[in-house]
Amino acid sequence: MSGGLRVLAVDDVPAALGELCALLREAPEVAEAAGAADPLTALRMIQHGRFDAVFLDVAMPGLDGLELAALLSRLSDPPVIVFVTAYDQHAVAAYGVGAVDYLLKPVRAERLADALTRVLRVVPGAPAEAAAPTALPDAMAALPVETAGRTRYVRRGEVHYVEAHGDYVRLHTRTGVHLVRMPISRLEEYWEAAGFVRVHRSFLVALGAVRELRSDSAGGLLAHTDLGDVPVSRRHARELRERLLHAARHGQLDRTGRV
Repeated sequence: MSGGLRVLAVDDVPAALGELCALLREAPEVAEAAGAADPLTALRMIQHGRFDAVFLDVAMPGLDGLELAALLSRLSDPPVIVFVTAYDQHAVAAYGVGAVDYLLKPVRAERLADALTRVLRVVPGAPAEAAAPTALPDAMAALPVETAGRTRYVRRGEVHYVEAHGDYVRLHTRTGVHLVRMPISRLEEYWEAAGFVRVHRSFLVALGAVRELRSDSAGGLLAHTDLGDVPVSRRHARELRERLLHAARHGQLDRTGRV
C-alpha cells in the first residue's frame, strides 16, 4: 500500500489520547494520525473524511467504544477497528464486532506495530483519500441503562424530558426514570437534531412531548408534558416558542411517529 495509513484515535482521557496519537505518528506505517476526545466528535470526523483505521477506547461515557464500533461496521466502507483499553474483559465482545486487534494500556510501541500489521492486511491497497461525506447511522437512538447488573436500552422516542443530575442525566419515560452517566450538554449535542431542546440549565425537553406552555405561581414558564412540568428559563423561552411553532406548522408535535 502506498501513502501510509490514515488513523483516528478515540479516547476521552486527554493524556491517554495524546500518548496514543504520539505513538501512531511515530509508526512508519502511519501517514496521518488524528485524535477525537469523544465518540460524537469521532463520528463527525469519520463523516467528513475517510480513515483506514480507528483505535478505540472501550470505556467512554454515553456511547462506548463497542457501541461506536458496531455503528461503524454498518457503513458501506467501514474503517478497520482496533480497541485500546485498560481492561481485558471486553476482548470477546470486541472481536465480536469485527475488531482486528485488542491492545491493553499502556500500549508498547512493538505491540502497536503488531496491530498496525494486522490493519495493513485488511485495508485495501489504495491509499486513503478525501471522500464525500458519509451517511452515518443514528448514534444515539437508544441509551444503555445499567440496572442490577443488567443492561437495557431506553429508546430516545420513549423520553419526554431529560434532567441533569451532576455528571448523570435522568431520562423521564412512561416506564420510569432512568439514570445514565453523561453530562446534559453532551446529550444535547446528540439529540438536538432529533427534536430535543434545551429549556433550562438542567433540562432538555422533547418538542413532541410538550402539550402546552403554562405559567407557574411565580410567573415563570413551564412546558407541560404527560409526565410533568418542565421549567423553562427566560433565556430559553423565546427559542422554545419558536421551535414549537415551527414544529406545529410542519406536523411534528405528534409523538406517535417519533423514533
